[in-house]
Amino acid sequence: MASQQYDIKELKAGGLMKQKEPDLFSIRLRVVGGRIDVAQLQVLAEVADKYGQGHVHLTTRQGVEIPYVNFKHVEALREHLAKAELEFGACGPRVRTITACQGEACSHGMIDCQKLAEKIDERVFGRSGLPHKFKVGITGCPNACIKPQENDLGIMGIAVKSFDEEACDRCSLCVHACPVPDTLSIEDEKLVFNEKNCVSCAACVAACPNDAWQIVGTGYTLFVGGKMGKRPRFGDRLSIQISDEDHLLRLLDEVIEWYAANGNKGERFGETIDRVGLDKLAAALATH
Repeated sequence: MASQQYDIKELKAGGLMKQKEPDLFSIRLRVVGGRIDVAQLQVLAEVADKYGQGHVHLTTRQGVEIPYVNFKHVEALREHLAKAELEFGACGPRVRTITACQGEACSHGMIDCQKLAEKIDERVFGRSGLPHKFKVGITGCPNACIKPQENDLGIMGIAVKSFDEEACDRCSLCVHACPVPDTLSIEDEKLVFNEKNCVSCAACVAACPNDAWQIVGTGYTLFVGGKMGKRPRFGDRLSIQISDEDHLLRLLDEVIEWYAANGNKGERFGETIDRVGLDKLAAALATH
């Protein structure tokens, strides 16, 4: 019996990935920040067993796919998932599922990555009209577990620090704790701070026994144009200072708008930046 004919591009946009086998699809789900609750896991197990082959695939971007689903069962599977507020994901040239680490649940986390992922997902998930796929990753600190430099837009939580020179006894513990060479040093019995090398990880704060270093707030660093694949590209770090969430969300919108306006069809964001110029992107963002 011949297999059905499908509009693969349209189905892929809705999270249906065609497999090699006739009429079989792998169903990609919308999982925000890698978080699925227990009730959803139970329903996920039910549908994978009933409509697939009893297993799911965990993707490298915190996603879940249900493979070996016959096309004739897709709508029944969709309705079953909806009982647990689970829905299909997105593929193709649009904003993909937002990835995020546990953020404040981690001892190193400086921002609430999970709540931020939910806000960004509600704001831009599935947005089409882009030249290519667009991936967003959020990491809670400069340990960068979510690999923000590998995303089209990477968001990193950072510490905003203060230094009290009078409280410092030049013990040099912060110098040895700092993971970035030539950032801190003791010269002429004074602590020298080379701020341009600082990654705002707050290792110096944790190491200081006298509270000379203190965290006075948190902020965000943005990376743009990162990707993996056949031609990997490390994301560029923007120099914009971002201290509040509203500013971050406005920049998110502006970055996507700039890509939509300047990118050529089939061109990833990093390729657009290389062709048009990072300075042009930075200048556009600076006007807002």
